[in-house]
Amino acid sequence: MTPTGTAPSHSTPGTPETARVSRYAWYVLTILFLIYVLNFVDRQIISILAEDIKRDLHLKDEDLGFLYGTAFGVFYSLFGIPLGRLADNWHRVRLMTVGLALWSTMTAASGLASSGTGLAGARIGVGVGEATASPSAYSMISDYFPKRLRATALAIYSSGLYVGGGLSLGIGGLIVQRWNHAYPSGGPLGLHGWQAAFMIVGIPGLILAAVVATLREPIRGAVEGLPRPERHPAPFNAFLGELVTILPPFTLIGAARGGAVSLLVNVLALGVVVGGVLTLHAFGEPWPQWIAVGIGVYAVFSWAAALKRRDAPTYRLIVGNPAFLCIVVAYGLNAFMAYAISFWAAPFVLRTLGETPAMAGLFVGSTGALAGFLGVMLGGLMADRLRRRNPAGRVLVVLFGATVPIPFVIAAFTASSTAVFYPCFFIASICASTALGAAGATMQDLVLPRMRGTATGTFFIGTTLLGLAMGPYLAGRISTLSGSLSVGVLSLLCAAPITIAAGIAAYRLVPRAEAQREEWARAAGEDI
Repeated sequence: MTPTGTAPSHSTPGTPETARVSRYAWYVLTILFLIYVLNFVDRQIISILAEDIKRDLHLKDEDLGFLYGTAFGVFYSLFGIPLGRLADNWHRVRLMTVGLALWSTMTAASGLASSGTGLAGARIGVGVGEATASPSAYSMISDYFPKRLRATALAIYSSGLYVGGGLSLGIGGLIVQRWNHAYPSGGPLGLHGWQAAFMIVGIPGLILAAVVATLREPIRGAVEGLPRPERHPAPFNAFLGELVTILPPFTLIGAARGGAVSLLVNVLALGVVVGGVLTLHAFGEPWPQWIAVGIGVYAVFSWAAALKRRDAPTYRLIVGNPAFLCIVVAYGLNAFMAYAISFWAAPFVLRTLGETPAMAGLFVGSTGALAGFLGVMLGGLMADRLRRRNPAGRVLVVLFGATVPIPFVIAAFTASSTAVFYPCFFIASICASTALGAAGATMQDLVLPRMRGTATGTFFIGTTLLGLAMGPYLAGRISTLSGSLSVGVLSLLCAAPITIAAGIAAYRLVPRAEAQREEWARAAGEDI
């Protein structure tokens, strides 16, 4: 270990792009993969439990979409930015250890919920804890693996999304069916099957947190041959300063630090958001969903304005970079559809096709896990291969993931039997999941090493505010209004043209943005 507490470089001699990656780097990637598996086990298990939760807590489809997507997603994205900043300035391994322990505890606490409000509170806690994982993991992977392998490494990490999602459905379906069969009126402590499932899946995360604490911290930028950055003198002060810029109502304090004009602009933005929420409610939309989304939108605006004042180079390469924003929108809207499909697949086969919980968990979970794993791996490998010949080659994979799944989604959610649903769901999941590693690697290449945690937090705004907080809820809301879950899910396909347009714009903008990364940063004040 070095005096600063970070691990030495784990590559053999050679240039940064040709050096061989060490076994320890692959070991770290394996642990990060397991973290992401548990991340999505704890996040996704509510899908297979949805029908029981709906019955016991007297909820509607829109409420389920809110619990799965918005309650989790808004706070996941809201805390993701300051925690991404902390990942840039502090010890990433320690941050992941604390976060893993927190979200595992809150998953177990979900089993104690006796109302939709209580479950929403626990889901918020899961979101805050999980917000520590990907900014730290993306940053560490980018410091362990050179550019030529970065999309592949990020794809391996990201495949934990699908493995975890699949395991959650299989395990959750089995637990809830067997528990309810053994204890039809409630088991020990009066717990129902869905409550027991939450508690059981929360335990492994606490065990893994002890393993994560033993990982070594890589040197930032060493794999790219960049000089070692200086340690931040006060990382937690920076974190709290970032939190003030994004957590309402403290955002007003953060805005006031920028002067009277900054405060006025912030208040006007708040007024626009409040007006939008009131308008939506006047048209019959429920308060919880749009208050949560409004908080997210206002918080992100406040944070971006503060970032421009405090760290102009980071603002220039992230918020002020059209290529970065187009990648966020393109993948965020990909996630808009993907999250809705992954959440509503199990309720669809249970409710519409008459499947049992155990079989639904087994087949939806296993097909989703295998398809996602294969898709994200193949997508990552193809993205790295395309990039060798074309600086924007990875964006082609993002476009593939946005367009090719569409006919299979339509076929799946209009199916009259599981024999049709499962194969179509499998193919749609493979194709859609190819985009994740490609989008993540492209995003990382557009920023400097010190900015990667912040960039990842910003990137996940797209997959949460655009995708997770909106997709599952809107499908549930339209299902409630129309009386058809199929109509609710398929209505989201109207966003596909916007996704494609953003992907095409990114394809045109990325090569120049990556080539001029250092130049743009220097022009904004970066000392490089």
